[in-house]
Amino acid sequence: MNEILRNVVLSESVNQYLVRAPRIAQRRKAGQFVIIRIDERGERIPLTIADADPAQGTITLVVQSVGKSTCQMSELNAGDTLLDVVGPLGAVTPIHQYGTVAVIGGGIGIAPAHPITQALKEAGNTVISILGARNKSLIIMEEEMRRASHEVLICTDDGSYGQKGLVTDALKGLIAAGREINHVYAVGPVIMMKFVSKLTKEHNVPTTVSLNPVMVDGTGMCGGCRVSVGGKTLFACVDGPDFDGHLVDFDELMKRQAFYKEQERRAHEHYKQCHLQEQIKIATNA
Repeated sequence: MNEILRNVVLSESVNQYLVRAPRIAQRRKAGQFVIIRIDERGERIPLTIADADPAQGTITLVVQSVGKSTCQMSELNAGDTLLDVVGPLGAVTPIHQYGTVAVIGGGIGIAPAHPITQALKEAGNTVISILGARNKSLIIMEEEMRRASHEVLICTDDGSYGQKGLVTDALKGLIAAGREINHVYAVGPVIMMKFVSKLTKEHNVPTTVSLNPVMVDGTGMCGGCRVSVGGKTLFACVDGPDFDGHLVDFDELMKRQAFYKEQERRAHEHYKQCHLQEQIKIATNA
């Protein structure tokens, strides 16, 4: 059992968990993830390790409540436990001394961008982080990203914080200003990574993206997380999650991401109804 030491709400539907997992904390590297199960009947959920403290034996997970299992997880408190926390899984993010690197995190993608940013800075790069979300309330881990970066730019769709516009607008601004960008890392919604990669390809800037396809076992056995990269079929769980953004078939990935939307919606609705009935029962008995 892996104890939850802290559960903090970061923004609407986004929680940050501090979990006791000493062996994983000792071994994890940037870009790697864990697969968790809440209980014996729970589904397997892949979650990027947003941070780790080897001395304390803890890892940090940032989770957006979008389905049945993530909503169930959001209701756990300090002292509760997770049945399984398996990892670290996935290939380590390739980190080199590029020069100046732009790290782009969109929405919940800011969390997995954090350890990559830390590693790039530690490797001697000048790191410019671009954080984007629909509005100010959805910008997460800003202070952590500021500590890990040399410069931080913030974009919101509605202009409620930072500059109004998309992360691609901020990146265009850097390029237009003559800033030399030697490499770009992008993590976030698939559509965001697609257009970041389209922009950087036009300017011949090498780009790494972190993909999040449907995943089940995390060991390359099930094939659920297959992606097309450079015309080849690869598996995000063992070959990734990081890939050359200029070679990824983003349109295929978006179609695959939507494949189980209806089943996910029904499971979520069923869980909410059962949870509501349980709350009514508890209130009535009280």
